[in-house]
Amino acid sequence: MPKGSTTSYRVLSAEQIDRKLWSGLLGKSRTATWFQSQEAYDFFASLQEMMTPFAFGVEASPQPSPEGKGELRGVCIGYVTKERSRIKQYFTRRAVIIGGPCLADDCTTEEVHVLMEAVRRFNEDRSIYIETRNFTDYSAWREAFEAAGFAYQPHYDLHTDCSDREKMIARVAESTRRQVKKAIAEGVQIVEAQTDEEIEAFYRLLHDLYRTKVRKPLFPIAFFTRFVHQGRGVLLLAKRTGEDNKDEIIGGMLCAILPARVLYEWYVVGGAVVTWAAMDYANSNGLPLFDLMGAGVPGKPYGVRDFKLRFGGQLHDYGRYLHVNNHWLYALGKMYMEAIPPKKMKI
Repeated sequence: MPKGSTTSYRVLSAEQIDRKLWSGLLGKSRTATWFQSQEAYDFFASLQEMMTPFAFGVEASPQPSPEGKGELRGVCIGYVTKERSRIKQYFTRRAVIIGGPCLADDCTTEEVHVLMEAVRRFNEDRSIYIETRNFTDYSAWREAFEAAGFAYQPHYDLHTDCSDREKMIARVAESTRRQVKKAIAEGVQIVEAQTDEEIEAFYRLLHDLYRTKVRKPLFPIAFFTRFVHQGRGVLLLAKRTGEDNKDEIIGGMLCAILPARVLYEWYVVGGAVVTWAAMDYANSNGLPLFDLMGAGVPGKPYGVRDFKLRFGGQLHDYGRYLHVNNHWLYALGKMYMEAIPPKKMKI
């Protein structure tokens, strides 16, 4: 706190954050995402066998002020990953803050510093590193993040405006529009997943993609079934009828939703018709923005980015903030994940 400051700050745990104030902050903050909502925290908390969730808030109040009478200025939600293998857990445990913290638009440098310092201290012995994956602009608070020990890492996010259907369609590359029309002409349909069998079919495709190409850790299937059955968002599926007259799931996208604001592409497998289906869903359900999330590092070739750009979105270098708790394990863990391919799926 600066010398002469008349404001006091209090760090709040998840249980101490007033949920009405939390909802109010989310509703008016330009850095709000679904991943920093009460709903997201409750979902993460239901997955204790897969992760250790955490949530902190920072409260500001003029001095002197009775405890609990301050204003909620920021919230930061994340989780520390858990792996079934003890060896893999030791080398890959990481604290992930999806979307970045939710901050009041006029949040001060001091308030952000207090919040992120609390996050860092909590996770120092629990994770090898802590990373925020930003979906909005935090450049005004970069100094505060760095003061709390977080280094800025350039990284793209990609947003598509879905508010106007005609303009949305016009921005899509012509070759991509042809691919979508061809898929629909061949009988591909888009449905919302309802049953465990549909979720499992999607998961098999996704797991194979992660095992053979993405080569990154993937949550167990229970993550996806709970997300769908708890009504946290939507799982859009692309299906077609095979020669045996049976429906076949050929792709899909798991989407989180910030009501009236954003649809998020969280997990996806499939071609152009799947991404178009998400854009169509956003437009039809009053969600003006479709966030395709990560699009790689500026200056480095990335095929996924090239694919996503065909849908007319705009790149934003919102970056990531990284704090490494153990540099030796951080380097060793990266080598471990590159050398050891994921195992075949067990459901």
